[in-house]
Amino acid sequence: MPLRKHRCRFKSYERCFKASEAVECLHELLGSNQNFGPEVTRDQTVKLLKKFLKNHVIEDIKGRWGKEDFEDDGRLYRFPPSSPLKSYPKKPSCGKEVIKFPDWNEPRAGPSQEHIPVKSVAMNSEMWYKRHSIAIGEVPACKLVFRRELTQTNIEEVWKSMTLSRLQKVLGLDSLDEVLDTKLVNSKHIVQNVYNVNKQGIVTLEDKSKELPHWILSAMKCLVNWPSCSDLKQPTYSGFERDVFKTIVDYFSQMKEPLLTFNFFDIFVSVLGLLQKPSKAVEALQISCLLLPPENRKRLQLLVRMMARISLNKELPRLSESVRTRTLMVQAFSRCILCSKDELDLDELLAAKLVSFLMDNYQEILSVPSALKSSIEDHVVHLQRVQIKYAGADSDAALPPPSFCHQITTGEFEYQRATGSQEPLAALLEEIVMNKEISVKDKKKKLKQFQKSYPEVYRVRFPSPETEAMLFPEKTKQKPPILMWALKKPFQPFHRTRSFRM
Repeated sequence: MPLRKHRCRFKSYERCFKASEAVECLHELLGSNQNFGPEVTRDQTVKLLKKFLKNHVIEDIKGRWGKEDFEDDGRLYRFPPSSPLKSYPKKPSCGKEVIKFPDWNEPRAGPSQEHIPVKSVAMNSEMWYKRHSIAIGEVPACKLVFRRELTQTNIEEVWKSMTLSRLQKVLGLDSLDEVLDTKLVNSKHIVQNVYNVNKQGIVTLEDKSKELPHWILSAMKCLVNWPSCSDLKQPTYSGFERDVFKTIVDYFSQMKEPLLTFNFFDIFVSVLGLLQKPSKAVEALQISCLLLPPENRKRLQLLVRMMARISLNKELPRLSESVRTRTLMVQAFSRCILCSKDELDLDELLAAKLVSFLMDNYQEILSVPSALKSSIEDHVVHLQRVQIKYAGADSDAALPPPSFCHQITTGEFEYQRATGSQEPLAALLEEIVMNKEISVKDKKKKLKQFQKSYPEVYRVRFPSPETEAMLFPEKTKQKPPILMWALKKPFQPFHRTRSFRM
């Protein structure tokens, strides 16, 4: 602490300092120290100086100390003539000796001043701890824990574990094993999908050979920006826009695997049970889409954005005479976005429901979840930072304790598997039952498909033929009423009889 001459109330004081100067000096010192860092605030520095004043590390210019009345102002303080701290512990010597304490106000050059004789004593660890905690109060014993440097592989594994943990929590599952094989999740894909993005949030690929062909991108832009196509000249023949749309559909239909992949089919189907809670469903789809290979995620981003914008483009001529544009988008691309290896008939219903929700919320779903990103980045910084470990406490006390698997019975496992996978299917069945927009014929067809694919779920909803029959009550045929005029004889002309004769 630099000391100099100050004046206060027409009087000069040598080798002292202002309170604000002490705060400035100590704050700068703490900020440059690796054990504290720039997170230390000026208010925290003032609190530490209050402890110094209370324990006689410093005193005011009149020699007063013992209270925590230090403020960040212009009042003058100085160091006491002797240190309040005791000597460092040393091995006991055979004879008596005098330990000299330096005077804190002693100049570097000049005659030495009186020293305070202190008797050397043998101190144990408890006595040493008590005597050297007098300045700042009781502080538990601690040590620095230096972390090993995290490699890129370590960081990627942190991203994978925390992403899957958050996904499990959002879905409300006891385990992801019933809907996802975590060994198939590539941690590199998650990191690339988060950080390798352009200004629009679209994934940028390192391998340019996996990009969409230029002619497909031009065709997609043509329909999105219709009628002002930037890459193509305005066509002169009618039906051009339908030919362009058919070209796009043919390209995506010939893919060997859907964009959401076969491996992640169950995890996306499980999200269907959350559609009644849109915010939860959006977050679950956000995280699930981070698991995709980067080339699949980019194609999904471009395709769904095209579908949504075409559906809202009122200047684009109708692409079908019998189907609305939005419905056409869902029917044309749902199978190339989501389907299973088994190619069940019911996959079309599941895919259509999910794709419709994707189109309505594509900007949020296909963006990087900021809350998840911030929490993982903070955790990585925490792992890399030097930690202070106190006696009797875990060095990672700020982090949640690790969870371990525990063995369950076969019955519990079957129950968890059944409830985890059947809830979204039961919700889909109920939607088919309550849908009043489809005809009775189509509803019976869809229910028959559902019963064939998922008989157990169907049996829970319709345990007996009577409950199924209540859904389609038979209409009693009423005979038309007999008209009175049908019983009468046809009209005949009037004939005069003899009774009318005079």
